[in-house]
Amino acid sequence: MVGNKMVSSLMVIFLSIAIMTGGCTMGAKESTVSEKYPAKPITIIVPFAAGGSSDMIARALEKSAQKHLGQSLVVVNIPGGAGTIGMNELAAAKPDGYTIGVVSMGAILQPLYGQTRYHYPTALEPLVNIVSSPVVVASLAEKPWKNMSELVSYAKRHPGEIKYGHSGLGTAVHVTGEMFAQETGINIVQVPFPGGEPESLAALLGKHIQIMIAYNPAVLKEYVESGIIRILGVSDETRLNIPEFGDVPTFKEQGIDVAFNFWTGIAAPKGLPPAEKARLTAGLKEMINDPEFKKNMEKLGMSVQYMGPEEFSARWIEDNTKLTKIVKETGIADLIAAQKK
Repeated sequence: MVGNKMVSSLMVIFLSIAIMTGGCTMGAKESTVSEKYPAKPITIIVPFAAGGSSDMIARALEKSAQKHLGQSLVVVNIPGGAGTIGMNELAAAKPDGYTIGVVSMGAILQPLYGQTRYHYPTALEPLVNIVSSPVVVASLAEKPWKNMSELVSYAKRHPGEIKYGHSGLGTAVHVTGEMFAQETGINIVQVPFPGGEPESLAALLGKHIQIMIAYNPAVLKEYVESGIIRILGVSDETRLNIPEFGDVPTFKEQGIDVAFNFWTGIAAPKGLPPAEKARLTAGLKEMINDPEFKKNMEKLGMSVQYMGPEEFSARWIEDNTKLTKIVKETGIADLIAAQKK
């Protein structure tokens, strides 16, 4: 009898432990299953200094993140290396959906110039394209030229005298500047500013450079309105849709056969889980198509051109082919290779 009672007691104890353990395990599983992405704020890396167009795009997205993703975006600026320092941080991040980054054509261009820590087209995962941006050429209004044609004539009479600022060696803005110089046959000196447009603008205002090539007309707006800066031309097929700049002619209208615009979008580290990717891209699509976001982009002179992951990935492939040819023809690849030596 005593033995039976002890066995019964032990069975009760074991059964209780099993139930408690099973309950804890079940609770843990339910907690894991019920936890929905995103469960915490998402870091968005901007590989350029604050105040540039990439930064402005990230901060415009930040405003509606809570509404469309259910979590906030935390903007982190990591400038330098023509965007490579920030892109390295993005590529090295854990692919869990909690680190994304603003990317532009630098993700395609930089690997074309030699060894980078990561091959961005394969180390990053394109999520969405946001905007398409033309390039503008600006100078101080006090300069003797009033348009691109007069600038070209001056440059031909004074070879090597004009310095133009851009957002970094080998960037899409630099590529546009060299395309312009090659097409017109002029000799102008490029001056890179790793911090992006804010640094280039400061150099222009300080008269350290004579012209600035920029892809964000909004950073120039107040200076244009005050008569300090003049926009000479725009590199798109059509004129800018900004009222203040609507009368600025395109390069082609001024006899320069250059038409070039480029994209800015969002990417993540390669290997993003399908469920997180689907939720993230769906939220980003809502944010980009939000009327308030579109309105903000138009004020900045950028045209919203949404692309989903598949279409955006296809554009990366297409641009890789096109830009490989351009950087060779303009001599940019050779210039960067020589500097590395």
